[in-house]
Amino acid sequence: MSRPGLLFDPTLEQILDLARWAPSGDNTQPWRFEILGPRRLIVHGHDTRNHCVYDLDGHPSQLSLGALLETMSIAASRFRLQLHASRHTEAPEQHPRFSIDLLPAPLLEADALADFIQTRSVQRRALSRRPLSPAERAALAGALPSGYQAYWLEGSARRQAAWLMFDNAGLRLTMPEAWQVHRNVIDWNARYSVARIPSQALGVDAATARLMQWIMQRWERVAFFNRWLAGTLAPRLQMDLLPGLACAAHFVLVAPRRAQRIDDFVDAGRAVQRFWLTATGLGLQMQPELTPLIFARYVRDGRIFSATAGMQERAAALSRRGAALLGAAAWDQAIFMGRIGAGPAARSRSLRLPLHQLLYDPPGSL
Repeated sequence: MSRPGLLFDPTLEQILDLARWAPSGDNTQPWRFEILGPRRLIVHGHDTRNHCVYDLDGHPSQLSLGALLETMSIAASRFRLQLHASRHTEAPEQHPRFSIDLLPAPLLEADALADFIQTRSVQRRALSRRPLSPAERAALAGALPSGYQAYWLEGSARRQAAWLMFDNAGLRLTMPEAWQVHRNVIDWNARYSVARIPSQALGVDAATARLMQWIMQRWERVAFFNRWLAGTLAPRLQMDLLPGLACAAHFVLVAPRRAQRIDDFVDAGRAVQRFWLTATGLGLQMQPELTPLIFARYVRDGRIFSATAGMQERAAALSRRGAALLGAAAWDQAIFMGRIGAGPAARSRSLRLPLHQLLYDPPGSL
């Protein structure tokens, strides 16, 4: 049941209205807010592992939940409130829950990153090749919690990363398991979308977008174009290779140890959000590049992700290239990858569901 209008404390409403702008994979917004009082609530999370090949064991959704908690904490600091979050360990893994208390902190200063919560977005188009300055690198490194590191792929490594993304897209665009996801998450002929990805934000030209829309209606069309007409070439060039070359650098964020538990991924998501907001504050744009890490995890854990013959072997070869590019130990502990550079903000972007649609309704409520 949707509950429009102001139904709770104005301060809490402002905090949650900012927090809902946290990033999430494919703009799924895997959270709902159950209000318990003026300074207390429960965040009900969910993941998409049952129908999204990219949400392996719900870990990408857990990263998003971490980004939400960090965004909420930053927003609360504007009101001299300190966030205390506690995960319900008895909750099912696919539906994690967090108790949130916002505690008075009279000496707490407002976090400057709050100014960039709503302007942070994904830029999938070309960025400046200007190298990051020492001051920019220092600010980004300083945004990460202790133990996290940023690895920079520049020069020839940037080119190798771009080709890795191009070849990795060969997996994404030639297997039915990924096609089902893409078909559902793209909002065609849209500049903005509150619950999906608008097609104008994909980074392809209008002609390619129209062709993609028609082809992606049926898997048989996708398979035919891929086999006989090099159907993946234009999208891979425009969405992966050319943007991968047109940036200051690719980067990989590496955790202190291999992330394995929910809490590890939630903590990593909080780190990613601070890094991303810091980049936005510096006038830099970013695009996540998570799929190489996701498929590498499938390979490492011996998990089959596609019924299509040969996909597992191709993913293994790509994972070896990633490990050679970054170093085996760092690749094993990597939790986020992306491209970064100076440039204008995206003209098309995902928006968010209004706050009243993100309020939690208990099962069976009317």
